[in-house]
Amino acid sequence: MANKIEQKKIILTGDRPTGCLHLGHYIGSLANRVKLQHECQQNILIADMQALTDHAEDPRLVRESVLQLGFDYLSVGIDPEISTILIQSMVPEIAELTMYYLNLVTVGRLEKNPTVKDEMKQKGFGKSVPAGFLMYPISQAADITAFKANLVPVGADQVPVLEQVNEIVKTFNRVYKTDALVECEALISQTPRLPGIDGKNKMGKSLGNCIFLSDSPDEVKRKVFEAYTDPGHIKVDDPGQIEGNMVFIYLDAFASDRKKVQELKEHYRRGGLGDVAVKNYLVEVLENSLAPIRVKRKELEKDPAEVMKILKRGTERARLVAAQTLEDVKEAMGIIY
Repeated sequence: MANKIEQKKIILTGDRPTGCLHLGHYIGSLANRVKLQHECQQNILIADMQALTDHAEDPRLVRESVLQLGFDYLSVGIDPEISTILIQSMVPEIAELTMYYLNLVTVGRLEKNPTVKDEMKQKGFGKSVPAGFLMYPISQAADITAFKANLVPVGADQVPVLEQVNEIVKTFNRVYKTDALVECEALISQTPRLPGIDGKNKMGKSLGNCIFLSDSPDEVKRKVFEAYTDPGHIKVDDPGQIEGNMVFIYLDAFASDRKKVQELKEHYRRGGLGDVAVKNYLVEVLENSLAPIRVKRKELEKDPAEVMKILKRGTERARLVAAQTLEDVKEAMGIIY
């Protein structure tokens, strides 16, 4: 994959602002973004318009969360001097591109997209799916093509969306006999999705099973001690199961001392190691990762206006690129008046 990154320099990634980011984001994407910003021209999009597709009745949550994402990005090590952080709704060129792409995709094709179908099911929309939510792949096509991004870090579940993005690119270029738009490639995360502390679902804000990057040490400890382990491991001397045990899943994701984790697993399996001891070690491991992030975040929170200025400066840089793409698109379509 390293060779591919060398060949493909423009990258787009981002999040929908609906609260603070959690450990699942950190291990799955944030740490990777910190690394990639030194290898690629990276654009990080705060997708507030997309967040409104299923939070239209609570825009205040989305608005407040934009700044929270800014705190999170900067506190984990995203450098705004080399990564462009932008607010989606402040780049109107994205919305205009979305409108043009809408005419190149059928409703039937959108309804068959596996990622969209799964998310609609998860959210329980049924027949009442908002039109904005259904057109998510078209909106994402506008996000990606606006910056001519050709590398997009995603989980495997998002690949069908990128496939549809490339369908839109190919259709546009064919219909208007141009090469104005660039196809993208998925950079698949090798890190499995981190389950929530309940052990039932992936970590998600709406499910109440998250450990957030902004959580205090006491909150982290409380949540770790609520984490699902092995219900059959009642006494310390009982043999325990590692599979499906959230404490060991988190240790696999965050602990740097692999030898110690392996020893703990073997001890737990044969019995004689209690959940309290293992959970205390996990708290220690998580604090090693979260403490410096928390300190940086506290500093940033002292001057929210400055953080918003950083986001707006990144957005201004992004608009220059998106405006050129929009001009190329309109020229190809023959609608520059």
